Amino acid sequence: MGEALYDYALRLGDDSLVLGQRLSEWCGHAPMLEIDLSLANVALDLIGQSTHFLKLAGEAEGKGRDADTLAFHRDVLDFRNCLLVEQPNGDFAQTIARQFLFSNWQELLFRELMHSKLEVIAAIAAKAVKEVTYHTRLANEWMVRLGDGTAESHARVADGLDWMWRFADELFAVDAALETLIGDGIAADMRLFRGEWDIRVDKVLADATLEIPKPRRAATGGRIGHHSEHLGHLLSEMQFLPRAYPGARW
Repeated sequence: MGEALYDYALRLGDDSLVLGQRLSEWCGHAPMLEIDLSLANVALDLIGQSTHFLKLAGEAEGKGRDADTLAFHRDVLDFRNCLLVEQPNGDFAQTIARQFLFSNWQELLFRELMHSKLEVIAAIAAKAVKEVTYHTRLANEWMVRLGDGTAESHARVADGLDWMWRFADELFAVDAALETLIGDGIAADMRLFRGEWDIRVDKVLADATLEIPKPRRAATGGRIGHHSEHLGHLLSEMQFLPRAYPGARW
């Protein structure tokens, strides 16, 4: 179970770490002070979650690597985040579309993980779900404000949603390693709440006067280290100081 748990903890931690880094790019650049602070706080929440999950991954691996080492000293092919979270921010509407899809999924995920038989995962999820509930509400409200706003805001958020939609199916994919942890009661079976996620998304899009994007071939591969070029650029910035100054401490 050690290897499977290591991989699963990386998936959970890398999702939050990469999206937290992406949102931090908005600091000082958001459309207004209120949303600048909101996105920064969401980023901090996500990085905090990542710290706990990467610590668990290091313990499961048993090679002495801590959360900082896993965050700052792995190469791009070793990351296990979903492709959705590494996508570029684009404009504000595209960022909100990405957050909308991910946060609604992550809230449902953590609600399930609160019942994990592995106490440490249940404890992390119980704390994180309170944060993610806010992330979801923030993203949902902005989807409606943009979609049901001006003609330009509607067009921009529709374009952002159309770009991000192809990455949503990967959130619910289950492979053999994950099946083992699901059977042991440790991991959540995302397939069980796909229907609830669809209902949530459909309701917000209806309120936002937005259409559900047309189906297309799902973009996958992040869970096995097959990433877009965007992750490499993100990591080169995020990991610059620890790699340039080995042994430096915060």
